[in-house]
Amino acid sequence: MTPAVPSRLLRLHQFTEQAVQHLRPYAWLWPPVAFLIGALSFLLVDRQQSLGAFLALGLLLAWVLLLSESLIGRLLARRGYPTLPRGVTTFIAQMIHQETLFFTLPFLLATTVWRSGQALFTLAMVGCGLLSILDPLYFRLAERHRWLYFAFHALCVFLVILVTLPIMLHLTTGETLLLAVLATMVFSLPSLVHLLQPRGVLRWLAMLGLAMLLGAGAWAGRAWIPPATLWITGSALSPGFDVPHRRPAGSMTLTEADLQKRGLYAYTAIRAPRGLREKVYHVWRHDGEIIDRIPLIIHGGRDGGYRAWTHKQHFPEASAGRWRIDVMTATGQRLGVIRFSVAGDPSKAGRADGRIRSPAGVPGLDLRRLIPDAD
Repeated sequence: MTPAVPSRLLRLHQFTEQAVQHLRPYAWLWPPVAFLIGALSFLLVDRQQSLGAFLALGLLLAWVLLLSESLIGRLLARRGYPTLPRGVTTFIAQMIHQETLFFTLPFLLATTVWRSGQALFTLAMVGCGLLSILDPLYFRLAERHRWLYFAFHALCVFLVILVTLPIMLHLTTGETLLLAVLATMVFSLPSLVHLLQPRGVLRWLAMLGLAMLLGAGAWAGRAWIPPATLWITGSALSPGFDVPHRRPAGSMTLTEADLQKRGLYAYTAIRAPRGLREKVYHVWRHDGEIIDRIPLIIHGGRDGGYRAWTHKQHFPEASAGRWRIDVMTATGQRLGVIRFSVAGDPSKAGRADGRIRSPAGVPGLDLRRLIPDAD
């Protein structure tokens, strides 16, 4: 290698260290900027797809740079060339972790069904975001608890894949989740290496087994993970349906007799990235027991959401009680819930009025759902 190459590397390292030194006083601006970029990308998922994809691509490129820096640093160190100080690389990693967490939070906050286990996952990600901006805790984690630090890294990889691939490649929620789980297994290996410090064959096998167990656990708990790029913009119940205009029609008291005679339409408008084609299900439950599971195919790209409906015609004779329609992905992630009650006495029964109700506030974030029995 010519002497000019190490000289260029040295200048590059000096430039990077100086840039980091100048950026440190303004680092507090990065999390809110990343959150605003994520919110903008969320709003542009099906309006300006190219711009939303561009923002997602920027996040992916940041991760490529982070992973490349680590690999290139190791190769240079083996050949005796200088590498960046750990403090500098940790600061760069912190910025990318902050970018990832705060970019993805708008997607998670808006698509979480808050009266489900998804709320725990999203609140945990909010906690991780707070951890990433608390320098004493973050740098202590990076210096003293390397296995937790690399686990944090793997979690961020999981999030960036979960949000960006449906926008960039139009992958379904299930395909994206599977790739995110596989990537997490791979990127959890450094964490497991620091935790187990394998030296013999058995410990290496145990480490690989733990990585597979971690992936299996993440897949088994997929119902607790919000479908980050799918959400309901409106829902309704009605006794009839205007098919040409794709709108619910009519009104009916939800008594046992009327349901058995007329049936019931469940309408949902589901918003998704343009170009995405996904199968979802209306899962009809009576007092918690699954009665029907009806598939629907949705297509992304419509501002108001893809309008889809199911028509349940056969209700059991003893249909009084609490009913719930879970809107689910093919992999079991919940998009939303429609609840109604049926009774023999009309004065105690609910009503299907055909009115399309949209979530309050941020799409998908209905604060009323945080209050038990508010609906």
